[in-house]
Amino acid sequence: MKDKLIILTGPTAVGKTDLSIKLAKAVDGEIISADSIQVYKHMDIGSAKIKESEMQGVRHHLIDVLNPNEDFNVVTFKNMADAAIEDIKNRGHIPIITGGTGFYIQAVLYDIDFKENEDDGYRTFLENLLFEKGAQYLHDMLKEIDSKSADDIHYNNSKKVIRALEYHHQTGEKISKHNESERKKNSPFNFAYFVLNCDRSKLYQRIEKRVDIMIEQGLVDEVKGLIEDYKLTKDMVSMQGLGYKEIYAYLQGEISLSDAVYIIKRDTRHFAKRQLTWFRREKDVTWVDKDIYASDEKCLEYMLRILKDKGIRE
Repeated sequence: MKDKLIILTGPTAVGKTDLSIKLAKAVDGEIISADSIQVYKHMDIGSAKIKESEMQGVRHHLIDVLNPNEDFNVVTFKNMADAAIEDIKNRGHIPIITGGTGFYIQAVLYDIDFKENEDDGYRTFLENLLFEKGAQYLHDMLKEIDSKSADDIHYNNSKKVIRALEYHHQTGEKISKHNESERKKNSPFNFAYFVLNCDRSKLYQRIEKRVDIMIEQGLVDEVKGLIEDYKLTKDMVSMQGLGYKEIYAYLQGEISLSDAVYIIKRDTRHFAKRQLTWFRREKDVTWVDKDIYASDEKCLEYMLRILKDKGIRE
């Protein structure tokens, strides 16, 4: 029999955290965070990290496990998540992956193979090119050889852009084609893949309100402290997170605080749109529309029926 796995995802600020706690309590589950920033210690405000007091006794994994100056990527995530799933299963609980990073979720769900190739010099060449000509130049290079990847990857996500260019250089194959073939794999899990969504205008309002709250809670001081304590630079993975790179730019005197806030809101809206595009391409997804079900409790009732039908829950 296949191991059980539940996924609860959706665009940023849609309300995954509260529902994930209710779901975990209902199925005796534990939560694995699929978030590229919540994995870092002391990066709390900008990542909207759940507080321990909000966990209601539900065990969480892959939160606060790395220092902000450490590297983190999809390969690291998959290794950590696989280990967490095994641990949760061995203790008789159901693993619930929650978070908005679709590629991370896909990597675990379909056991995607990532071949880690040594740098043959091309990666260094691209990194120098990034320094000399900027992120948009590299993104334009990617657009020429793999327009689908260019559509999926934001031009500011230089690590992913470089990885896609490097993959094409080393294999002659588009990384989007590789990812597509990996996505067609059958999952080794008996799973339910829930995507939480709501009206677009409501989602954007939630995003803007969340950013305002982050500023009020002290996001600027959080980033300032991180830079001082960990000697962070703008190229580090942790500083690529939405909210962090913009406040970093403000603290370096590159933009005003009002411009930083505007960019965070704008880019977070764009990110939410890209997330939804990603989830629509995934197979075997169950959409949960918050506007139809009106409350988390109604959403939960619907999800529990699905889980029973799939044999994931008694």
